[in-house]
Order: sequence, then structure tokens, then C-alpha cells
Amino acid sequence: MSATNMYVAVIGDIIDSRSLNNRNQYQQQFKETLAYVNTTYHADIASRFMITLGDGFQGLLLNGNNVMNIVLDIEEKMDPLRLRFGIGIGEVSTSIATENSAEIDGPVYHYARQMIEDIERKATQRTQSQSNMMIYSTEATLAEDNLLNAILSLCTAIKSKWSDRQKEIIRAYRANENNQNKTAQALNIAQSSVHRALHSARYVTYATSITTVSTVLKQRWE
Repeated sequence: MSATNMYVAVIGDIIDSRSLNNRNQYQQQFKETLAYVNTTYHADIASRFMITLGDGFQGLLLNGNNVMNIVLDIEEKMDPLRLRFGIGIGEVSTSIATENSAEIDGPVYHYARQMIEDIERKATQRTQSQSNMMIYSTEATLAEDNLLNAILSLCTAIKSKWSDRQKEIIRAYRANENNQNKTAQALNIAQSSVHRALHSARYVTYATSITTVSTVLKQRWE
């Protein structure tokens, strides 16, 4: 499969959405988050991200350049809701509907849905490593995908320990070009407080791992 025929499908949903109160509020939050993604990453998008079935969403990307940034932005903007993400890499079998990804079908979407199902299955099996995001492409890259998913599972374990305050500082850190001094000024706290929060959250380890996954995905189009 040549890179020119490859797309990235991202499918996600809210975990335990039926137990939510204020569904209208979260629906609006969902719309605003996906609108932000569609605007910010428009150059990478083949078919716009859209809400599906109320508590889910999907979109199609032209390449792997920003898939991890998109996933992290959605996760961050939808906090405190917990989300799961299935990422498929492959071909499409239909024409590309740029405004309605629900009209598109093909292996790339099948792979992404399979990952959502695998995440749900593993969540019920305590002997399985758990993650809220998984990647699959083809048998040819299965070993590499398994390594990426192992990294993502460790990332899930790290971020599951973050406190609300750590999340706030990490959000500000990302928004301020990963600069501790700018983050401290934005939050009106000492730079040392930013450093301690990032260190205790193991954020550098987490971010380095995500960057590794992102780099591998980008290279598949080179």
C-alpha cells in the first residue's frame, strides 16, 4: 500500500456517557472542540471531524503528521470527560466526502472501530494492559503497531495519576510553547512550582513517549 493511498481515521467516544448529567452542556463542548480541531488542523483533514450517535465522533486525516496532537487536544478540551480513541491507518473504499465523514467507508474506518472494540474489551479484563487509545494499520506493520500501543498504554497509566492541578499546569505548559517561565507567568505562580508539577506528573516521560509515537506515524508518509 503506497503512502498516497493511506489515510488516518480517528474514531472516539465518551466512556460511560450514559451516566452523564448536563448532556446538553457536554454536547456543546463537543461541538466547540471539534470545530477547533477542524479549523486548527484543516491542512491535514480529508473529511471534517463530526459528532456521531450523540457521544461519539470521527474524522479522516490525509496523513499522520498531527494525529497525536489532534487526539491530545480533543482529550484536553473535553476534560474531565474520559474518552477512548481508535486510530486506523489504511485505504478508503468510497469517495471522500469532505463535510461528512459518516459517508466514507473502507479498511481505514474498520481498523479504527476495531481498536475501539479492543479498548472496551481490555477494560473488562484485568490481566490485559489498558489504554484509552490504540492504533492499527495492516499486518505488514503489526509488530510496529504493537510497540506503539504498548507505549500508549504506558502513557495512559501515567496520565491516570494526574491531579486536576497538574492537568491545569500541563495545559498551560502546552499552550505556552512548553516554556516553564511563560507558564508560570500565565498562571501567576513560581517557575519552581511549574517544574515540580511537571516532574511529579512524569510529564517529560509522557511527552517524549507521545512524540515517539507521532514521529513513527509521520514517517509512514515519507
